[in-house]
Amino acid sequence: MTVTASEADDRIIRETGIDARIALIVQPVLRAIGFRLVRVHLSGQNGLTLQIMAEREDGTMTVEDCEEVSRAVSPALDVDDPIEKAYHLEVSSPGIDRPLVRKSDFAAWTGHLIKMETSVLVADRKRFKGTIAESDADGVLIERDKAAYGEEPTVRIPYDAIADARLILTDDLIRDALSKDNRARKEAKKRRGEPDDAPEDAENETKQEM
Repeated sequence: MTVTASEADDRIIRETGIDARIALIVQPVLRAIGFRLVRVHLSGQNGLTLQIMAEREDGTMTVEDCEEVSRAVSPALDVDDPIEKAYHLEVSSPGIDRPLVRKSDFAAWTGHLIKMETSVLVADRKRFKGTIAESDADGVLIERDKAAYGEEPTVRIPYDAIADARLILTDDLIRDALSKDNRARKEAKKRRGEPDDAPEDAENETKQEM
């Protein structure tokens, strides 16, 4: 039985409309060259811009990786031609204040501040800001940043209610993100038998016009 890109997508937050169609095209291409999709977003920025946010399984993404992804997905997009107008292709890393799209993302960034929107009311709200206290197979527990009078200090949000979630940039997040990135790069170089150099900046991107 053939597994479709949608069935193989372990993201809990996915695109809709034209973004979803593009995600179905690029996802198997990314997987074939050792990357995973974080997000696809087509916007009217600079005329029309298609942003593809991706990363390696270990969470790293260099400028060279962005260029490799761009070269790989461009022919697939040309063949399927999901966008009728001319557009700019922008391939980037998730960045430090990254979107959280997989269950593993919430587990990896436990203890850090996030902002979140839900598709349905949870504890009479759809917008939340707080620290990830814990996560499990079904949802995430958030310690509210500023609980209103009468609100519980924590709220449990099921994954299937999350519409959008993103880390908030803090000094602790920057330190933790850079530390994780450095460790991942050193381990990757060790596996490839390369000498250990100074790590590159974690936030990279490459652009081209389609």
